[in-house]
Amino acid sequence: MWLHPEEILLKNAFKLWVTEKDNEYFVLQRRRGYGEGGGGLTGLLVGTLDTVLDSTSKVAPFRILHHTPDSQVYWSIACGVTKEEIVQHWDWLQQNIMRTLSVFDSSEDVTSFVQGKIRGLIAEEGKTSLVLEDDPEKFREALLRFEKWFELPPEEKLVTYYSCSYWRGKMPCQGWLYLSTNFMCFYSYMLGAEVKLVISWDEIWRLEKTSNVILTESIHVLSHGEDHYFSMLLHLNETFVIMEQLADYSIKRLFDKEAFQREPALSDPLQITKRGLEAHAKSAQFRTFFRLPKEENLLEVHESFLWVPFCHFNTLGKICLSENYLCFASQDGSQCHVIIPMREIINVEKTDSGSRALTVCVRGKRALRFTEVRDYQRLSNTIRSRCGISASPQHSASSEAIRGECQSLINHFEDNPEDVTLMVGQKDSSKAVSTEALMTVFHPQDVENLDPKMLKEKMKEQSWNIHFSEYGRGTSMFFTRKTRDLIVRGVPEALRGELWMLFSGAVNDMATHPGYYTELVEQSLGTSTLATDEIERDLHRSLPEHPAFQSDTGISALRRVLTAYAYRNPKIGYCQAMNILTSVLLLYAKEEEAFWLLVAVCERMLPDYFNRRIIGALVDQAVFEDLIRENLPQLVEHMTDLSFFSSVSLSWFLTLFISVLPIESAVNVVDCFFYDGIKAILQLGLAVLDYNMEALISCHDDAEAVTILNKFFDSVTNKDSPLPPTVQQASVGNNDKAAHMNVDISELIREAYEKYGNIRSEDVESSRKRNKLYVIQTLEDTTKQNVIRVVSQEVRFGASHLDELYNLFKRQHFLSCYWTMQSPALLHHDPSLAYLEQYQLGFQQFSVLFSLLEPWAFCITKSPLSLWVFRLIDENQDGLINFKEFCFALDTLCCGSFTNKLKFLFKLHLPPEEQRIQHFAPLTEDSSHLSRLTAFDLPEDGVIRKSPERGRGKVDLQTYLKQWQNEILKKEETIKDLPRINQTQFIQFSKTLYRIFHSDPEEESLYRAVAHVTSLLLRMEEVGRRLQEPRSPPESTKTPSISAAEELSTEEASPTPESSVASSPRCSRDAGPEVEWSFSFEQVLASLLNEPAIVTFFERPVDIQTKLGQAKVAQLKLKSNGFSRGSW
Repeated sequence: MWLHPEEILLKNAFKLWVTEKDNEYFVLQRRRGYGEGGGGLTGLLVGTLDTVLDSTSKVAPFRILHHTPDSQVYWSIACGVTKEEIVQHWDWLQQNIMRTLSVFDSSEDVTSFVQGKIRGLIAEEGKTSLVLEDDPEKFREALLRFEKWFELPPEEKLVTYYSCSYWRGKMPCQGWLYLSTNFMCFYSYMLGAEVKLVISWDEIWRLEKTSNVILTESIHVLSHGEDHYFSMLLHLNETFVIMEQLADYSIKRLFDKEAFQREPALSDPLQITKRGLEAHAKSAQFRTFFRLPKEENLLEVHESFLWVPFCHFNTLGKICLSENYLCFASQDGSQCHVIIPMREIINVEKTDSGSRALTVCVRGKRALRFTEVRDYQRLSNTIRSRCGISASPQHSASSEAIRGECQSLINHFEDNPEDVTLMVGQKDSSKAVSTEALMTVFHPQDVENLDPKMLKEKMKEQSWNIHFSEYGRGTSMFFTRKTRDLIVRGVPEALRGELWMLFSGAVNDMATHPGYYTELVEQSLGTSTLATDEIERDLHRSLPEHPAFQSDTGISALRRVLTAYAYRNPKIGYCQAMNILTSVLLLYAKEEEAFWLLVAVCERMLPDYFNRRIIGALVDQAVFEDLIRENLPQLVEHMTDLSFFSSVSLSWFLTLFISVLPIESAVNVVDCFFYDGIKAILQLGLAVLDYNMEALISCHDDAEAVTILNKFFDSVTNKDSPLPPTVQQASVGNNDKAAHMNVDISELIREAYEKYGNIRSEDVESSRKRNKLYVIQTLEDTTKQNVIRVVSQEVRFGASHLDELYNLFKRQHFLSCYWTMQSPALLHHDPSLAYLEQYQLGFQQFSVLFSLLEPWAFCITKSPLSLWVFRLIDENQDGLINFKEFCFALDTLCCGSFTNKLKFLFKLHLPPEEQRIQHFAPLTEDSSHLSRLTAFDLPEDGVIRKSPERGRGKVDLQTYLKQWQNEILKKEETIKDLPRINQTQFIQFSKTLYRIFHSDPEEESLYRAVAHVTSLLLRMEEVGRRLQEPRSPPESTKTPSISAAEELSTEEASPTPESSVASSPRCSRDAGPEVEWSFSFEQVLASLLNEPAIVTFFERPVDIQTKLGQAKVAQLKLKSNGFSRGSW
């Protein structure tokens, strides 16, 4: 069958494949172990691996590859199970393709043509395979096996499944790979050996395609330091893409919640499907390529030809349709593409049914002609409906006029293809606070100035005007290679703001949100938040050498833009480096335009850059390291630790080189960034290192390397800049500048494009996804190590036990997030909090985990006793338990002394002052009672906001400082500080002891000891009362103590917790307040110390390692984790 053309890894591959036929452009290969000869030992091994168990897992034994003579790249285009099938494909290629390929001049055109042909064949013949893959009956059977084998909660959503081999050491296990919303699972049962693997997506460090000696391609998964390899997948690339999407989905939902909230298509984890993920991925690629707003989704794709007037021929490509945009990209994606907002379309005409042609007329007297559109009628109707174009009778006159105008345009294009001077778009007026770019105000161009720099600037403007006349101007301009060439040479000062708006897509944001910025300014100015405080602090640090920011005009505009954005996006608020970037934007764009440019950069072009952990910048630094390894091997050999480049290049990425280059040079870099995105920054970074290669190799330490790079940046100039010296940024190293040869920024950028322009944006995005997992997990691991370091100083657990405890605690936090978006753990999560507060548990999650780990099994999940433990260790009474609080409690019960354990149990039965005794009511089956217990001290929405949202609320730093001071000065609690325990609380305390001793081998002797102690304490209390009262008290006052003693003594005969439940209220009713008795902790401790059985029980060591192992196994299987959506 035909395959989507995909580049394949040929490292070690030829050991497994034998070439049967080949020619200049195609190779037919047979896998060793199939057909004649068998391939010897290698063929035997390969054949054995390929035929293990299930036939659907076999690697196809025959394949056809496409290549060109002057390229080392191979593309798989077909595979076959039999030789007859693959020969049939080979013959078709010989008869239909080979003759055509001879007319192409370049290898790129050959490959592009072959790929287009193969994709067209797949579009015709590939529908049946999709139906078979989505067979609901087979999926239902797979779901039953998935539930049976892995025993995950029923809410877990299976997305898809594949047959594959999992490698344990050097031997494969044939089985099934199941991909669900939160887990990657594998199951194999062969010759009595069962292999079961469950890995949650949030635990994965690496996910990548790789090759090794035995197998051509496999999927490598790194989790918890263990490597897992999956191979022999018939649809390996499809499997990898789905795995990548699920891992990325989990990362966004659980770790990177700021970005996830802008993904409404994936808001419900119970509704994730394979088709949904595929559609979401395609929409994301579509938005990234065409720089469209986040709200746009790819709705339809149509192959067609577009008449390109400036080239005088039809180019093959794809029409991509979203809610508000009609886009076209040529076959290779780089030749040309065009973006047409629906608001600009005035009519759609079906001109020629024979050629299935479609003409789209847009404002500015422009028309685009698409031909060979298969479903052109439906596409025409869709565009009409989305543009609101009506063909009703009342509009017939205007429609006829528009149709006549369109037809005249079409005739004009056909008769005079060289005359394309009608492509000047219209600009909308905007109501900005400041209507002029700061550069226009502070450095107006002198028209009469005829110095060489100004003349060259005028020549640049003329080149762009010619470009506009040929390719169009405004939102529907054609983007071509010539456009990039002009960008590399430098953008004229007068056109910079307009082109930045166009290339970034900000022009569309501003056009679709009229008045939005003005409203934000009115709402945000005057507010006092943490973000506004930081903005005020940094205002005068933003390009202070530029005259525009030495005046109130520039400072005020910068304040308004940054404050408005912080108000728009409180999750980001304000982050350092935003002020530097915004300052440059304000120099060349109007104030409202600068705001929308900032939106485009922060929310689309540099995702996750400007947040607390600058995850996006760290990810791109990892991508940069990968590119250094690939393109600068000499540097890698000398500097094996590339982390130096990560630290030194952080400012390059965060400020787009603005912080290290003079402003007149940095704006040229920003030009390239708005056109090519992060790819331009990566290319320039490589060019900088390449330029300084010899100096870097000869340096002895990092400090010397930093000095070399700083001197280089100081020597970068812009010889064509028309700005006067008062505007140009003064270099730091002017004194040494004469000793260094100046480097022109245009030459440096041109060299970057020539040497590293082959870096593809698709590869950069793929590398971003791969490295994001590692970056996130590295940050998480750093958080874990910091938490463990703090907690280990105050508990007796070893580092390994704390590590396992942290993993259990973190997983319990995530278990409440896996199947709902409304869990308290997600709602409470605030990434701006300290390490210890990153992961916290609400009562329900805590009760489950604590019941698995506490040593005596006395806390039943969600019982009132669990609530008392929760309330006791929740020191700040916020309704959440952090890891430190959890470890303190567990350490006391597992490793504490007899006195500390008893003190913990004693305090457990002392409710807070604001709590009443009704919280100690017996556990019933009434769920409303349980809900009342679990919702104490919570606001109505169930969210406890420990700190306001960044950018909106103001953090009370004095409160935090006071809290830290109290913790430092907190003295050790003594037994004398504990309050006395009253009658009802003591009875509950005794019941807890009975519950703890239940099922112990010495249960009977322990029960007798408790009964003896309680009886003794009651008699002591009675004696003490009599000694305090000289006169003999009335008989009625003696009754409560004696009756209570009798009740507790009955526990010796029938020692169960329930036996004294009813006694507590009766005692309270019969006795007046004047006869209430109580005990101090000293009395209770002294009495229990006289019972060797009890002392031995509490001093018995706890095997914490066994407890941790059992909890790890049972954690996922517990059905009481509060998984159901209604339980929240």
